[in-house]
Amino acid sequence: MPRPSRLLLVLRRELDVHGDPERARGARAYMKSATPFHGVGAVPLRAICRGAIAGLDVPDAGAFRREVLGVFRGAAFREEMYAAVELARWRAFARFRDLDALPVWEEMVVEGAWWDVVDPVASHLLGELLGREPRALRRAMLAWARSDNLWKRRSAILCQLGFKEKTELDLLYGAIEPSLGSKEFFLRKAIGWALRQYARTDPVEVRRYVAANADRLSALSRREATKHLG
Repeated sequence: MPRPSRLLLVLRRELDVHGDPERARGARAYMKSATPFHGVGAVPLRAICRGAIAGLDVPDAGAFRREVLGVFRGAAFREEMYAAVELARWRAFARFRDLDALPVWEEMVVEGAWWDVVDPVASHLLGELLGREPRALRRAMLAWARSDNLWKRRSAILCQLGFKEKTELDLLYGAIEPSLGSKEFFLRKAIGWALRQYARTDPVEVRRYVAANADRLSALSRREATKHLG
């Protein structure tokens, strides 16, 4: 494991102070995680990140990527990975989240390898980049959708979660298509979730898609997709 960055040491100290061993044991069991937890909830975690990141000197995009990877790669506890995601999403650093950040997001997806890290990277960081660089990200997401890595596949399916009426259906359905026959729970769930989110914008289209693919969608995906359609 690489030597912890200065920022990671600050975060680790604060997370340790605010950690709850009982909560940590419960979280680790619930998440089925090989990585230990400090036992810090989401709200105090964000407050700790806010305090640690506020005075951080990040002069350019290269420094931003190094700081994110310094926290992520050095993480010894699961909440430290969450802190890396918080740092990556920090509003003040939005100008640094350019196409060169895609390999960083990819590493976080592949190495995070569980929904707690993967889903915010997919829905927020990849989604934001897709909005900024649609042509390049569309190609990347369609390639990820055919990856041997299930978390890259899940990310491709979920990257438009917040797009609503801006959702590109060709990309959504193109990302879903390679995983329609998969028995992986996290892919079936992602398919249903992505369709359910879009159903809030266009329920008629989601009903049409589910009916047209009724014999290809898993029962879980169908149930999730139509959950609020009546």
